[in-house]
Amino acid sequence: MDKIIFPAALVIGQASLYAAAQSPSVETFDSIASMLEEIEVVANRANAKTPVAFTNVSKKELLKSNDGRDMTHLLQLTPSVTVTSDAGTGIGYTSMRIRGTDGSRINVTANGIPINNPESHNVYWVNMPDLASSLRDVQVQRGAGTSTNGAGAFGASVNMITDAPSEDPYAELSGAYGAYNTSRETIRVGSGLLSDHWSFDARISHLYSDGYIDRASTELWSYFGQAAYRNSNTQVRLLAFGGKEKTYMAWDYASLEDMKKYGRRYNPCGQYLDKEGNIAYYEDQNDNYIQHHFQLLLSQHIGERWNLNAALHYTADNGYYDQYKTNRTLEEYGLADYYNQEGEKISKSDLIRLKNNVNDFYGAQVSMNYRDGGWNVSGGVAATDFHGHHFGQVKWVRNYTGPIDPLQKYYDNTGDKWDVNTYVRAVYDINEAFSAFADMQYRHIDYKIQGESDNFDWNTGAPAALDIHRKWDFFNPKLGVNYTNGNHRAFASWAVAQKEPTRDNFTDGDPDRLPKSERLDDFELGYAFNHSIFSLGVNLYYMLYKDQLVATGELSDTGNPISVNVPDSYRMGLELQTALKPADWFEWQFNLTWSRNRIKNFVEYIYEDEWTNPITFDLGSTPISFSPDLIFNNTFSFAYKGGDAALVSNYVGRQYMTNAHSEEARLDAYFVTDLQLGYTFRNIAGMKELKLGLTVYNIFNKKYFNNGYAGAGYYVENGENVIYRYAGYAAQAPAHVMATATLKF
Repeated sequence: MDKIIFPAALVIGQASLYAAAQSPSVETFDSIASMLEEIEVVANRANAKTPVAFTNVSKKELLKSNDGRDMTHLLQLTPSVTVTSDAGTGIGYTSMRIRGTDGSRINVTANGIPINNPESHNVYWVNMPDLASSLRDVQVQRGAGTSTNGAGAFGASVNMITDAPSEDPYAELSGAYGAYNTSRETIRVGSGLLSDHWSFDARISHLYSDGYIDRASTELWSYFGQAAYRNSNTQVRLLAFGGKEKTYMAWDYASLEDMKKYGRRYNPCGQYLDKEGNIAYYEDQNDNYIQHHFQLLLSQHIGERWNLNAALHYTADNGYYDQYKTNRTLEEYGLADYYNQEGEKISKSDLIRLKNNVNDFYGAQVSMNYRDGGWNVSGGVAATDFHGHHFGQVKWVRNYTGPIDPLQKYYDNTGDKWDVNTYVRAVYDINEAFSAFADMQYRHIDYKIQGESDNFDWNTGAPAALDIHRKWDFFNPKLGVNYTNGNHRAFASWAVAQKEPTRDNFTDGDPDRLPKSERLDDFELGYAFNHSIFSLGVNLYYMLYKDQLVATGELSDTGNPISVNVPDSYRMGLELQTALKPADWFEWQFNLTWSRNRIKNFVEYIYEDEWTNPITFDLGSTPISFSPDLIFNNTFSFAYKGGDAALVSNYVGRQYMTNAHSEEARLDAYFVTDLQLGYTFRNIAGMKELKLGLTVYNIFNKKYFNNGYAGAGYYVENGENVIYRYAGYAAQAPAHVMATATLKF
C-alpha cells in the first residue's frame, strides 16, 4: 500500500452531520456566499462551486451545544475531527486535530483575519472563552482549502464569522451549571438599527470550572463589542473581543502507574515534598493570560460588478505561568551554588519560576471581488508584523542564602516576524453544470529569533544562544473542476500548501536536526447528493507530504508537542456523510472517516540524555502519531413542538502517541455517547423566549483517554544500552451533567 499513489481526495462538501440537516442546496450556498461578499472582509470561504471539502456550522447548532465548552468541542462532530481536554471536561486548555493534523497546522481566522499566534501557529482557545456566543457561523475546510491569511493550512482551516449587526434591539441572559462546579454566565445586548445607519452590540461572559482532573480549575472572562455603520453600498465595523484566563496547570498528565496509585484524577503538576517529607501542591501553579483582538472592517460596493473589502487589525496579548520546579540545577537559572547551615554545598534546589510572554501583532489586508457573466474573480494582499518577547524569572528558591534579585531574569529573547501574502482566485462557469477553479497564492515570511533561550547549554555553561534568521518564499497553486446539476455535485482538485516551522521547532528540537519547511500536495475527489429528505457525500483524499513535521509524542518543558521532519509521509482516506430526515420530528445524521496515515521509512532517534548520544532504529513504514484510522459520529435528533432531544455518539479509533508504533505508547479506541434534552417556551412572562437544556455527557460512563505524551530514552548498564519508554495520559470525565438556561427579551 505504501507504494500505491491514490491521488483522490476530498471531504464531503455538503451533508454535515453536525449542522443539522445541513446538506445545503446550491442555491443556499450561493446566497450565503453573496451575503458574505457583501458584508464581510476577505472571508475566503468556499461555496458550492469551490472544489474543496468543507462543512458549514450554523449559529443555531453552535448555540445548541454551547454550555461553556471551548470551540474545539463545539466542532467535535464535524468530519475527521478529534478533540482533547487537559481538565477532562472541554473547558480550559483544549485542542483539536483534523485529519490527524494538530492545532499548529489548522489555520484559524475571524472575519478573514488571522487568529493563530504567528510564532507557535497555535490558537489557545482558552484565551477566547465563549466566543461561540458572538459567532454567526463557522466553516471548516479540510485539506489545503482555499488561500487564506496567516499560518499555512496544512490539514484544515477554520473560518469564523462574528455576529452581524442586528436590525432589532435585543437582550439575552444565558447560564449553565453542572458537574465539577462548572458554570457559565453570559449577557448579550444590542441596540438594533439606529437612525437607519448605526448599531451597537456587546457581550460579557464569565466561566468557571474545578475540572475533572485534580486542581485543574479554570476561571475565564471574555467580552465582545461591536459598533457598525452601513448604508446601501458601504458597511464599516469596529470590533473588539478577547478574554482573560487563569488556569491551574494540568498538562503534565499522569502515568498509568500513578493513576493506579492515586486515582484517575491525579494531577502531578505543582507537586513537591514539604519539610516533613509529605506530598504537597503549589497553590499558584497557574497559567495567567490576557488577549485582546481589535478589527476595523470595511466593505464597499463599487458598481454592479465590483466589491472592495479592507481591514486593519491588532492583537495584544500578554501573560505568564507560575511553576514550582523540584531539584533544579541552580546554574540553569543564573544562580550560584550555596552552602547550607551544615556547610554542605548545594547546587540543586526547589524553586518557583515565572515564564512570561508579551506579543503585539499588527496587520492590514485588502481584496477586490469582480463578478460578470460566468466569471467570479477575487484578489487580495495582506501584510502582518509580529513582535514577541519571551523571558523567564526566578520568583523563589528554597533555603537560598546567596544574593538574588527580585524576579531575577534567567533568559530573555524576542521573536520578530514579517508575513506578506497575496493571491488571485477565479471561478469560471464553463456551462450551466461545469465550472473551473484556480487559486494562486504567494507568501513571503521573514522570521528572527534572538537572545537567550530557556534551554541551558551545558557546553558553554550559559543559556543556549538564539540567533536565527530565516526567510521563506512559498508559491501555492490550487486547481480544480466542479460539476453541479440539480441535487448532484462532484468535484476534483489538486492543491499545494507550504508551511514554515514554528518557534518551538527551532527552540525545543534537536539542535543537530534544524527544522525544514514542509510541502503538501493535496488531491481531493468528491461527490454529494442533496435532497430535503436524504443527503449523501462520499469523498476521497490523498495528502502527500514532503518533510512533514510530525509530533514525536514528547512534550517540551512548556507542555507543547515536540515535532521533527520526516522526509516522506502521506495521509489518505475516505470520508462519508449522510443525513436522513423522513419526518419533521426526526433526523438521523452520520459521518465516518476511514484513513491510512503513514510515515515511509521512519527512523527513531533515542537519546541517552537531552539531545545527546542518539541511537537510531530503522522501523520502516509506521503510523503517524495521533492519527486514528477510524472516526465516526452518529446523531439521532427528535423535535416535537417546543421540545427537542438528541443522542450523540462519537467513536475514535486507536492512536499511537509516538511514530515508533509502540504498544507502550498507545491511546485505546473509545466510544462516547451524550444525551441532549431541551425545551423552548415562547412569549412567556414578558420574555420572547426561554430555553432550558440538560446534557448528560458520557452517559455510559466510559473511562477513556483522548490525549497524552510518550517518549523513550536509554541508559548504559554493564556496557549495554537499556531502552526505557514512558507515557502520560489525559483522563476524561466519566458520566456528568450540565444544565443550561437562556432568556431572550
